[in-house]
Amino acid sequence: MTDAIVLPRFEIRPLTVEEGGGYLIEFPDYPGCIADGETPEEAVQEGRDAFASYVNTLAEIGRTMPSSGEAFGGQWRQRVPKSLHAALARRAEHEGVSLNMLVTTLLAEGIGRRIGG
Repeated sequence: MTDAIVLPRFEIRPLTVEEGGGYLIEFPDYPGCIADGETPEEAVQEGRDAFASYVNTLAEIGRTMPSSGEAFGGQWRQRVPKSLHAALARRAEHEGVSLNMLVTTLLAEGIGRRIGG
């Protein structure tokens, strides 16, 4: 029975008319695990079903269920134009830091400006 499933952290938001109306539930620590419903309560019930399916699918394909927060391991691969890569590498060298540290700092500064401003 899906009511017995303890749901991990989730977010609910209303959907716009253009999106079809109702409410969307998503589980930020489990990418792609989302559902919707006409009411917040219905969205949560549909979310229970979606999360149960997520867990079952991982088991079927032999993958372990990440614990909350493990879905984001702190790294990804990003392709950029060669010219941008070169410019970033030159700036990192000029500042005496690694390319990773420079890019992390630039991203953090950019996010900070968007959130703060």
